[in-house]
Amino acid sequence: MKKHQSAALKILKDTLSFQTSKRSLAVSAACIGLGLGLSAHANAYHEDNLTPQTSDQAQMNTKPTLTTLTNYQENAPYMFSSGLPDASHLSLLKEKGVTHVVDLIPGDRTSEISTTSELGLDYFNVPVDWEGPTLANFLNYAAFMQTVDIKKDKVLTHCKLNWRGAAFTYLYRINVLGENEQAAQKDLMAIWHPNPTWFAFMNEVIAHYNEVNGKEVAMSFEAAAPENH
Repeated sequence: MKKHQSAALKILKDTLSFQTSKRSLAVSAACIGLGLGLSAHANAYHEDNLTPQTSDQAQMNTKPTLTTLTNYQENAPYMFSSGLPDASHLSLLKEKGVTHVVDLIPGDRTSEISTTSELGLDYFNVPVDWEGPTLANFLNYAAFMQTVDIKKDKVLTHCKLNWRGAAFTYLYRINVLGENEQAAQKDLMAIWHPNPTWFAFMNEVIAHYNEVNGKEVAMSFEAAAPENH
């Protein structure tokens, strides 16, 4: 009799143990599922934060503006200059009335040619070697600028950082437009101080126009000290 009772008790214990194990596994599975769900929700929340689209303020913060265009300047009513613009910048400039883009960067310019074409902007490239700008480069630039109808057209002159651009717009303003050198120099210096290579190039351009126009225009600054490497 006791032997049968012991066997029955063992079977009961085994049954209870099995049921407890099943409940533990179910709870564990539920916890794992909950954990995965929370993890997925957290990842989704993180991705939403990377590309916020939940409020007008967030959309305003991501809207392209010209404040993100490197060294952007309005040098004259029809002359703008800047560093390298992207498609959104060019679109905004078109809204401001820009009709022509002068690109001073050498090399393959296929991408920008395509972008300006799609936007209906006139594109002109003057490839200026950073280490060796030439008088011919500037005369090419000036010849193009003089074809622009300043009463209805606007021009963006750009390079990578607007260092070339600032020098070219400065030279055009004082040599072709006859603007005050110190006024043009303020815009130039707000962007960069020309190094000896560019100072010599700019002097060459000014000397050429002085001879042609019979004037004595001169730069009101010296070259920046050479960098020590």
